[in-house]
Amino acid sequence: MDRGFLAKKSIAELLEQAEDKKYSLKRVLSPSNLVSLGIGIIVGAGIFVLTGQAAAQYAGPAIVLSFIISGIGCALTGLCYAEMASMIPVAGSAYTYAYATLGEFFAWIIGWDLILEYLFGTSTVAVGWSGYVVSFLRDFGIVIPDQLSKSPLVFDTRIGWIHTGAIINLPAVFIIAVMTFVLVVGIRESATANNVMVFVKVCILVLFIGVGLFFINRGNWKPFIPPNQGAFGHFGWSGILRGAGVIFFAYIGFDAVSTTAQEAQNPQRDMPIGILGSLGICTLLYIAVALVLTGIVKYDQLLVPDPIAVAVNSVGPKLFWLRPFIKIGAITGLSSVVLVFLLGQPRIIYSMARDGLLPKQFAAVHSRFRTPYITTILTGTLAAFFAGLFPIGILGELVSIGTLLAFVIVSMSVLVLRYTRPELLRPFKTPMVPLIPIWGAAVSLLQMISLPRDTWLRLIIWMAIGLVIYFSYGHRHSLTRSGPHR
Repeated sequence: MDRGFLAKKSIAELLEQAEDKKYSLKRVLSPSNLVSLGIGIIVGAGIFVLTGQAAAQYAGPAIVLSFIISGIGCALTGLCYAEMASMIPVAGSAYTYAYATLGEFFAWIIGWDLILEYLFGTSTVAVGWSGYVVSFLRDFGIVIPDQLSKSPLVFDTRIGWIHTGAIINLPAVFIIAVMTFVLVVGIRESATANNVMVFVKVCILVLFIGVGLFFINRGNWKPFIPPNQGAFGHFGWSGILRGAGVIFFAYIGFDAVSTTAQEAQNPQRDMPIGILGSLGICTLLYIAVALVLTGIVKYDQLLVPDPIAVAVNSVGPKLFWLRPFIKIGAITGLSSVVLVFLLGQPRIIYSMARDGLLPKQFAAVHSRFRTPYITTILTGTLAAFFAGLFPIGILGELVSIGTLLAFVIVSMSVLVLRYTRPELLRPFKTPMVPLIPIWGAAVSLLQMISLPRDTWLRLIIWMAIGLVIYFSYGHRHSLTRSGPHR
């Protein structure tokens, strides 16, 4: 079994492999870079796009409670991620942690799941970016026709897929292409670009909160929890739970931080700072923005791709001056999210290819830039394809369920290692074990259960494809099964 489906990689082997010159990445990321990367991806589509849609469809003004539930779940899981990232400071995030604790088969499952998370995450955010860019340009009289800025396909739960008449969402494809190029050039350049974008969007969100407080109509918060519409997940407490599951997408930044462990200057110390620091800052921002947003605009008017822009427009001439700033903040913010999603995805594929589970060409590192350039270009191409064709709602739900599954496995990995390898050095320790890992896994699992049935079906289909690839290629070419990698 040790050389079979549950073959494990020792932590010593993982660390040795990370320093192999053939596969090494540049260690240039400071604690502030890591926190910025976390904020860069956390503050994005979740707050600029999905907040309005989740409020309108699922939770109403109580979307604030959805954010709190998701935030608690993330805090529990974030503590587990911090322990694993400080103990195993290697690229690959939850995939690598699963390989060291649960074995190769579970590592493949979580690696394939993470590909789903980051690939569709990139596409989701790019679609949101497109909505804000189209709105911003329209303010200056530049109109991009719907045929070139909308999804050609939308999904109706009653009648299925519908063709909208559009050709492609061209702005979404454009932003992915730009960020793919930036990431191929280098991690230092990518981090610098992200820092600038994070500063801009956080300043503008704080400005929106500060100014928006003066235009809140408390009547928009009534009823705070709209009554259930006769179906699970549509308002009422079940709607709050479903809203939490959908906007959980907004919190997955700390997962992306952990994928850069092999590029952190001092990962044992810096990874917990990056993960927990970015999570704490963003949770406070989310709650404040959600309160102001639903206070300015009635929740049933927020089923749009640019809800914050709609809120500013609804106030009228008094906030006309704020409109371009909000849209610039959203565009800049979503740009940084696309960047960090595209940063995380290739490092998952890179780690899987380095272990032999995917073709070795995917583990290639550029001789000059020291970046996984082949997987970066591949990821950008696939993400652009999905962003150009599919709507944000479908993409966002797929990302949420993929992320939640990863969180369940990481939480349980911490528990497994605590009992099977208690002697291991842990620079950061998750407190209150076994309670924190169990609670983290339980909250994530509860939110998974609350997601729509069609989302589960798509996850099952995705996993089935992954299992076919694993049994036909990955298991047969695994370097762990054939002996330690050198």
